[in-house]
Formats: sequence, C-alpha cells, structure tokens
Amino acid sequence: MASVETAAEHERILREIESTDTNCIGPTLRSVYDGQEHGLFMEKLDVRIRNHDREIEKMCNHHFQGFVDSITELLKVRGEAQKLKSQVTETNGRLQDDGKELMGSMEELQKCRVQQRNIASTIDKLSHCLPVLEMYSRLQEQMRAKRYYPALRTLELLEHTCLPRAGQYRFCSIMAENIPMLRTQIRDTAMTQLRDFLESIRKHSDKIGETAIRQAQMQRSLDTQPRAPIGRRSRKEAAAAAADGGGQRGSPVSEQDSGILDVEDEEDDEVPGAQDLVDFSPVYRCLHIYTVLGLRDVFENYYRKQRRKQARLVLQPHSNMHETLEGYRRYFNQIVGFFVVEDHVLHTTQGLVNRAYVEELWELALSKLIAALRTHSSYCDNPDLVLDLKNLIVLFADTLQGYGFPVSQLFDMLLEMREQYGEILLKRWNVTFRQVLDQDNFSPIPVSTEEEYKHYTAQFPLQDPELDKLPFPKKLPFSEFVPKVYCQLKEFIYACLKYSEDLHLSSTEVDDMIRKSTNLLLTRTLSHCLQYAIKKKNVGLAELVQVIINTTHLEQSCHFLEEFISNITNVPPDSANATKLYGTSTFKDARHAAEAEIYTNLNAKIDQFLQLANYDWMAAAPGGGALEASDYLVDLIAFLKSTFSVFTNLPGKVAQTACMSACKHISTSLTELLLDPEVRQISIGALHQLNADVQECEGFARAGPVAGFQGDTLLLAFSDLRQVGLCLPRGPLSFVFSVLFFLSLHYLFFHLLLPHVLFIPPPFAPESSSKAFSSSSSSFIRFLILLLLSFTLNNPPPSHVSCFVCPLSSPFSHLFTVL
Repeated sequence: MASVETAAEHERILREIESTDTNCIGPTLRSVYDGQEHGLFMEKLDVRIRNHDREIEKMCNHHFQGFVDSITELLKVRGEAQKLKSQVTETNGRLQDDGKELMGSMEELQKCRVQQRNIASTIDKLSHCLPVLEMYSRLQEQMRAKRYYPALRTLELLEHTCLPRAGQYRFCSIMAENIPMLRTQIRDTAMTQLRDFLESIRKHSDKIGETAIRQAQMQRSLDTQPRAPIGRRSRKEAAAAAADGGGQRGSPVSEQDSGILDVEDEEDDEVPGAQDLVDFSPVYRCLHIYTVLGLRDVFENYYRKQRRKQARLVLQPHSNMHETLEGYRRYFNQIVGFFVVEDHVLHTTQGLVNRAYVEELWELALSKLIAALRTHSSYCDNPDLVLDLKNLIVLFADTLQGYGFPVSQLFDMLLEMREQYGEILLKRWNVTFRQVLDQDNFSPIPVSTEEEYKHYTAQFPLQDPELDKLPFPKKLPFSEFVPKVYCQLKEFIYACLKYSEDLHLSSTEVDDMIRKSTNLLLTRTLSHCLQYAIKKKNVGLAELVQVIINTTHLEQSCHFLEEFISNITNVPPDSANATKLYGTSTFKDARHAAEAEIYTNLNAKIDQFLQLANYDWMAAAPGGGALEASDYLVDLIAFLKSTFSVFTNLPGKVAQTACMSACKHISTSLTELLLDPEVRQISIGALHQLNADVQECEGFARAGPVAGFQGDTLLLAFSDLRQVGLCLPRGPLSFVFSVLFFLSLHYLFFHLLLPHVLFIPPPFAPESSSKAFSSSSSSFIRFLILLLLSFTLNNPPPSHVSCFVCPLSSPFSHLFTVL
C-alpha cells in the first residue's frame, strides 16, 4: 500500500513539475528531498525524461522534412533579406535625413505645447492672483488717501473672497498676516479722526451756536414764512449724507476732516446752516467702520461718554460771565452749538444717539443753565444789561425750540428775573429822581414863547384854560421837577414794557406787570425821594410850598398815566382785573408830609425869633404915650407876612392851617414866657410891654395874611393872651377892672383850682396824690399868684375885699385861699 501511495505521489509531483512554472518548482522538489523515497523518485524522473525524449525524437522525425524544407527556404530568403536590409537601411538613412527637420519641428512643437500649457496654467493662476494684487493695491491707495471706510470694505473683500481663490502663495500669506494689522490701523485712525472732530467742535461750538442763533433771528424776522426747523437739512439730504458715511469724502486730513468747514467766502446775505459749518464725515466714517468691525456698541458708548464730558465743560460758566453781555453770548453760543450738533447726529445716524439720550443731556443742561443764570444775574446791577440778557435768553430759547427742545423752564426763569429787573430799575430811578430833585430850583417855570410852552405841555399834560389865556411871558405853576418826573415815569413804563416783550404773555399779564412795577416806583422809590427832599436840612418854606404845588399837579396827572399804560398794553383801564395806580395816595402822602414840614419849619422859625425876646419883668410903668411892640416881634410879623404871601398858590386849607398854627404857636410861646418858673414877679411895665406885643399880634391877625378866614377866627388864637390887658389899670375905671380881675380869680380858684388846692401838700401826701398837679396847672397857679402880688402892690383892693397870699418862701406857697 505504501508503494502504491508513493508512486501516486511521485506521479503527482511529476505532473506538477510539468505543469508548473520553473520559478515555482522549488517547493515541489523540496517535498521530494524531504521524503524517504528520493531514489525512487529519481528513477521515475529518468523514466519520464526518456519517455519525453522518445516523444521528441518521434516529433522531430515526423517534422524533419518540413524542417529541411524550411531551412532551404530560409536560406533562399536570406539573400532577399540582405537586399531588404540594405534597402531598409538606405530608406532609414533617407528617412532619418528627411526626419531631422521634422523632429526639430516636433521638439519645438512639444516645447510650444509645454509652454502653452504652462502659459494657460499661469494665466489661470494669475486670474486668481491679479484681483488679489489689484485689491491690495487699491487698499494701499485708499489707505494713503485716508479713505478708511472704503479701505475697510476692500479689506473685507480681499480677506473673504480674493485670497481664498488665489491659493497658497507666499505673498497671499503675507497679505493674510497683514490684514488684522491693517484693520487695527483703520480702526485707530478712524478713532483719531473722531477725537479730532470732537475736539474741533468743542472749540468751535460757539461759532456753530452763533450761526444757529443768527438763523433763528432771521427766521423771526420773516413774518410771512412759516416757521421751519432752523439750521437743519432735509431728511433726504441728511440720510444721503449718512448713507455715504464719509466714504466718498476722500480728501486728506484737513479742516474738513476735523469737523469745521470754511464758509468765509459765502455771501453775506446767506447765513450758513450748522451742517454747512460742520463736516460730520468723521462721525459717519467711524460709525460705519466700527459697525463693519462689529464694535458699534463700543463706538456708541465712547461717543456718548465723550459728549457728556464736553457737555459738562460747555455748561460750566466763566467766573466773570456776569460782567459783560459778550460773556453771556459766548456761553449761550456754546450750548446752542453743542445741541445743534447732537440734533444733527440724532437725525442723520441710525441709533448713534437716541431721543432719550438727547433729552437727558438737555435736562442736565437746563438745570445747570438756570442755576448759572440765577447766580450770575444776581450780581448784575445794570438794567440795560439785564434787558439785553433777557433778549439773549429769549433768542436762545427760540433757537433751541426750533430744534425741538422744550424751553418752558427758561421762560419761567425770565419771569423770575422780572422781579430782579424791577428792583434794579427802582434803584436806577431812585438815583434819577434824586438827581432831578437836587437839580431842581423849586421855582415856577418861566415861559416866554409859544414854543417853550408847547415844549413843556408836550412833556407834561397840563390842562389850565386860565393859564392858556395869559399872555407871554408867563409862569407855569410847577417847577422843572414835574415834567422831568412825569417823563421819567413814562420811561420807566417803557422799560418795563421792553422786558415783557417776546415772553409769550397776554396783554392782561403785561398790563398787570407794568402797573405793579409802576406802583412800586410810586409808593416806594418816588415816595422816598420826595420824603428825602422834604426832610433835607437846607430846604426852606418856599421850596416846601413848591413841593406841595408839584405833588398836586403830579397827583392830577395820574389818570393820564393810567391811559398811557392802557394805550401801550391795549387793556382798558376799567377792566375787572386791572390794577389801579397808587400815585394819588403817594402824592397825597408827600403833600401831607410837606405840609407838616411847613408847619414844623414855620414854628421853628418863630422859635428863632422868640429866642430874641428879652422882657424886663420888673420894668417900670410907662409914662405917657403908647408903647411900641418889641423889635423881635416886629421882625417876626414881617417875616410871617412875606412868608404867607408865598402861600398864594397853595390850597386854601393849607395856607389857613399854616397861618392858624403860626398864630397859636406865637400865643403858646408867649404864654410859656409868662409861665416860666424863673419869673417870680411881674411889674405893670412888663405887662404893658407884653400887652403891646399882643396888640401887634392881634393887628397881624386882623390884617388877614391868608384869605379864607371867617370873621375874627384868627384872633381866637390870641384870646388867652388878651387876658393880660385886664390886669392893667385904666384910670377912673381901674376899680371896676380890679373887681373884674378878682371876680375872675374867684372863678378860677373855686371852679378850676380849688379841687386841686384842697389836696394834701406833697411833702405829706402819698405818691398817688402828688400826681394831681400837672406841670401846666402849677405853672398857671404861680402865674396867677404873681399877677395877684403885682396888682396888690400897685392897686390896693377895696376895704370890703380881703385877700391873703402866702409868702413865696412858704412851703405851702402852692396853697392859697381867696376870701
């Protein structure tokens, strides 16, 4: 069995060797050498080789004739082949000779094909690289021209479109690396231009505000045209400017880029608007650049923060702003310029600033502005400056109101300033009135021609038909003070009216304001000035008389002032809410003060004359002939006559009261001379001299120095002094006068003095009883005692009349009894 298997295996190996490639026979042969039947396999192999040799031999024997024939034919063909070879060689030589030119052309063609392919590839690459290079070149040109917003747009296109198409080239890598730096450079440069813009508009805000205020002033003068927003471009124009974003403004940094344009070459009759003065392209550029960079919020916060800081600087007034109007004007111009810029930015940008932000800034500005104006205006004492300031505030408010800002608080503040303006006016008119009073000569105005008369009647509404009929030259009853004061009253009313203009007040409110201010002028300022003139030390009776005449005419002119105010305010004087002028009461009070001063001065002058009185109370009885009045009294009467002659133009009651007051004062003063405690005895001679003086006074009273007294009314002032004459002996009738004298004493003692005499003497009486005697009653008792002594020494009483008088040295000299 083993041999059979081995033989089968060897057969298989042989078949495999016959059928397998010689390169793969190694593993087969190795399996033979690894076995134990190597020799057997060799025998098998030899047998197979011999079998194949026999088959080859048979095959060769079978095909030998054909082989021989083939060799024979081959030998025949060899000659032909040699010929063909030579022909081919010859042809090849000719072909090679002829193909050299073609091969050169082919090589050239090949080179051209390669170049063409390279050119096509290069063109394709350049088609992607050239836009990058062109874009980068444009970027560099825009950067040099400082057109940063277009440069940023170019940069975005270069980064996201062109560079990805160009491929990975070194220059593309360099460009890609430079893009962040260029973007940062653009952002920083745009921010630098914005800072320059903010600094420029801060410096030139007064110029911007001045232009806007001038536009508002021109707008107010155009009565026929409707009110339009002042200094603001149309929304389409502003939107177009904002859409451009400054991208089309490619000029290098100049005054335009810093924010302020040069408008000096424009025509004088055309006032440029704020947008014509300011180039807002830096704002638009920076806004668009930061928007593209995704930093819009950062830019908005920065812009608003910087503008808030500038607002605080603008709203800080100068310390000496109140000294000149130019200081206020510069302050207002800066504020207007600031808010004109903010309003323009609000309407030409989308969300950079909003209405709430602008309103917040305006509220801050309004509070600080009002506080500053209240503080600085309080230092002002010039009404012209206050009036100019008011007009400037009104123009400032109208300007900002044209831009949509609420300004009602400014007008409320102007109404508060009206009180201050009134006080300043009162101070100025106080000085004016005092100057008028100091310069007045207190004498009637002489008028020699019709022109002079019309001049004064044009200044003061004088209505006196009798004076009109008098021929020239003539005198006006009042002094220069009256027309000047009346004109100053009208000037004051005009000054009050000027302040009320453009305050949006009704006619009734204006009328009420003027009337209240005029009342203050009359009741406080003019009244004090008149009191000052009346109370001056060097004022005389003639001046006081003229003051009374002047105040009388001014009082009569009050209704003309009422009509004057009504005419300029168009408010009827009889309207329900119309305030009445207090001029009548003011001039009445001044006239009463002047009258009282006349009485006081007249009595003081009388006292000066009476101080010259020097009676000799122990003078001897006169011999024959009538006694003359004392010299001082003669001079006093002459003075009174000359004085009362000046009182002809005074109202009758004033002159009568002055005359009666003077006579009573003379009578009282002479009575006090008699009651002087130092006078202990009075002789008949002294009584005769006093009686002569009393008669002189009575003669003056009978002469009627002032018209209007009925009968002997003026003589009643000397009725008490007339009793002195009863003490004088008058010849045969002296006994009768003595009896009358003692009867008079009896009546006085029992009915007037006895109730006081019966009291306990002061040394023994309590304190309450000692007050029973007044100083006047004790003096009068002493006077009666002196009269009694004098009469007793010169005229002994009849035997049936007994008189006892206590010695003057007795401690009970104040007690006496008539029996």
